[in-house]
Amino acid sequence: MEQRHLGRTGLRVSRIGLGTLTWGRDTDEHDAADLLKAFWEAGGNLVDTADVYGAGESEYLLGKLMEGLVPRRDLVISTKAGSVPDPERRFDGSRGHLLAALDASLARLGTDYVDIWHIHAYDPDTPLEETLQALDLAVSSGRARYAGVSNFCGWQLAKAATWQLAAPGTRTRLASTQMEYSLLQRGIEREVLPAAQDLGVGLLPSSPLGRGVLTAKYRHSTPSDSRGASEHLAPFVAPYLDDTARQIVEAVTTAADGLAVTPLQVALAWVRDRPGVAAPIVGARNVQQLTGALSVEALSLPDEICRALDDVSAPLHRYPDHDWSTL
Repeated sequence: MEQRHLGRTGLRVSRIGLGTLTWGRDTDEHDAADLLKAFWEAGGNLVDTADVYGAGESEYLLGKLMEGLVPRRDLVISTKAGSVPDPERRFDGSRGHLLAALDASLARLGTDYVDIWHIHAYDPDTPLEETLQALDLAVSSGRARYAGVSNFCGWQLAKAATWQLAAPGTRTRLASTQMEYSLLQRGIEREVLPAAQDLGVGLLPSSPLGRGVLTAKYRHSTPSDSRGASEHLAPFVAPYLDDTARQIVEAVTTAADGLAVTPLQVALAWVRDRPGVAAPIVGARNVQQLTGALSVEALSLPDEICRALDDVSAPLHRYPDHDWSTL
């Protein structure tokens, strides 16, 4: 699998990453082992998790599999901290919480360091410089090799990245930002993506298949074994089952038919090759699904297909994204 530099760093990651959101909850140890092995054998190295995935079980399971299945040195492990199971405070970006969470993640993963450590979300109740200092301490202590953020809007990302760049050699530059991005969700193109490109921050798109909807599995009904039929994931899928999404899915399906490939391959190739993207993170339930995603390695969409998909999925961006005189 081809590799790309993560942002303006020397770290190289496979241009498709493996997500582990459901590990330890919907994905058991046997299936997780099959997924990790297939991903590694295909040349993948970027594996993404978080301390809250499966209430820590995702990290624990990944660490267990690294003991004998896949060498630690062959993987780029990305994890996240900052989300908390507290309805009164969903995110805790305090230095104390973050560093304690990192230590707990390392213990579950059974490793001395993670390759990329992300702040899971912006915490409005903690000064940003305190949150970012946790990243500096994690890297300077060797517990993380690179640092990034996740779910930061445009001004939050720009402020954080600029603060880190203001003291080179003292503060750790942001290597990456993880954000939802697909043909069904192009909101980051408004401000986040331009900021990331300008500041040298690599984009790791999550849900690149529109929460599974872009595979076209929901065109006519909701499969009983799908996430859309799952009690805890159905609300996650539901927003992308509207009329607008249906039009985009039909366009993806038409393109796939014309290219003799699958809708999954078309949708994933589109986001993988967008400017600023380092590696989409794909979450698969089984090896068959993962193999379908990894098969996109050989596919490059023709320019005319890309333009057609751009047009049908274009978000409405007006002022101030465009000169007022052109409105």
